[in-house]
Amino acid sequence: MKKITLLFAILGLAWGVKAQKKGSINEILYKSETTYGLNFSTNAGLIGGVTIRHTRAITPKMYHYFGLDAVNIRHPKEQRSTSRLSGQTFIPGKQNALFMLRPTYGREFILFKKEAEQGVQINTHFSAGPALGLVVPYFIEYRYDNRSQRTEQYDPAKHILFENVVGSPGIFSGLGQSSLTFGGTVRAGINFEFGSFKNNVTGFELGIAADFLSNKVILMPLAENRSNFFSAYVVLFYGGRK
Repeated sequence: MKKITLLFAILGLAWGVKAQKKGSINEILYKSETTYGLNFSTNAGLIGGVTIRHTRAITPKMYHYFGLDAVNIRHPKEQRSTSRLSGQTFIPGKQNALFMLRPTYGREFILFKKEAEQGVQINTHFSAGPALGLVVPYFIEYRYDNRSQRTEQYDPAKHILFENVVGSPGIFSGLGQSSLTFGGTVRAGINFEFGSFKNNVTGFELGIAADFLSNKVILMPLAENRSNFFSAYVVLFYGGRK
């Protein structure tokens, strides 16, 4: 009789452990999450931009989110040079700069769930949305033959000799003469989330992005320009969850 009682006790304990594990698998670890990140992209320089994302749970393994990216897109042939006249730096052949604002909506799926306060969680996600492009004229300080010096947007018909470029007043000097262009964006990526605290999250994201604009953006008039931009990116992010 004692053996039968012990057997039922062991079976009951095993069933309880199984039910607990099943419950943890189906448990929603967090209802909402907000993260902030730095974007490193093949279409940009050292730091391509910033990103913010707010995520909410739908099921234990599926979430939806709203995101906003602000990124810089450079021409692949851009190379910074130093003026022999002043020692200042500028980008030869650059006529415009392009900044993108991407509001997106997406779905995120948990591939591997970590414990609440340890381990690594792996997610995959897809998103899409409109794209707003800000085209900013790129100005240079150019010295003409009569020794007069002017600050103007680069024009290959006027500014023939890069040796006469004194420098550039900065990428934001042309903000007042900016123009807008519109389009759409799509993105797909995979996240690796870390964190030893239940309410905090840190990690990185690897992915690819594509921007489709309504018209061609002239970044460098003497090179090939396009209206579609494709990139691979890395995002380092930090945030909190509830």
